[in-house]
Amino acid sequence: MPPSAYCEATYWAKTTRARPIWMKNKMDGERMDLGKLQTDQEWFGAIECILFVSGEPVDLVSLQRALGLTELELQSILGKMEESYAAQDRGVQLYRTGDTVQLVSNRKYAGFVEALLQPAQTKSFSQAMLETLSVVAYKQPVTRNDIEAIRGVRCEYSVSQLLKLGLIQELGRKDAVGRPMLFGTTDAFLRQFGLHDLGELPSYETFSKDISDEMEDMALQAPSVPEKDPDQLELELPNPLL
Repeated sequence: MPPSAYCEATYWAKTTRARPIWMKNKMDGERMDLGKLQTDQEWFGAIECILFVSGEPVDLVSLQRALGLTELELQSILGKMEESYAAQDRGVQLYRTGDTVQLVSNRKYAGFVEALLQPAQTKSFSQAMLETLSVVAYKQPVTRNDIEAIRGVRCEYSVSQLLKLGLIQELGRKDAVGRPMLFGTTDAFLRQFGLHDLGELPSYETFSKDISDEMEDMALQAPSVPEKDPDQLELELPNPLL
């Protein structure tokens, strides 16, 4: 079972950013004010509109402020909204992390989207990148030396590519000789693998086995990697752990 199956709202593909184009219809001129929102459906509509126009994760504090709700009120409405989407098997789902919420596409209907968009085939992520991401996910915060000690090969290229993709980030410098940079995963990593927080990561063995399937989905959107991964061309390093 892939990691994304560990939560109900799976993240399949990021679509083109929505633009704030207001549809003209019979309701034009009857804009809803906060004071007029009463039913759950009206609250759902307001939140859905905000998330659709944003096209990106919206932090909960900003959403509370925009809607004039308390934290408990917003969490209650979002919970009902998630249940409603799941019950109706909608094409979009509500995806929440600890402090953000976003509309994402439903993986169940991915085939239809692919049929329409006919994405160009690109090369999949290298094994070196997959292994590096797994190490960062489970051992963070880690330095390049930590990663190389575990993998036994250099990782400069893999780390730089994962940084460009936004799956890992620099967390600061380690209080050690040379003050090496520390790396950890990002919210984009959580969204890609359908996780709400790092506590939902499956066992290291399960994640390492299934991560390739998830990264294949990302390969449809990401730039192709060179046919020869520089990390794979490096000589193996002596493993200090052996």
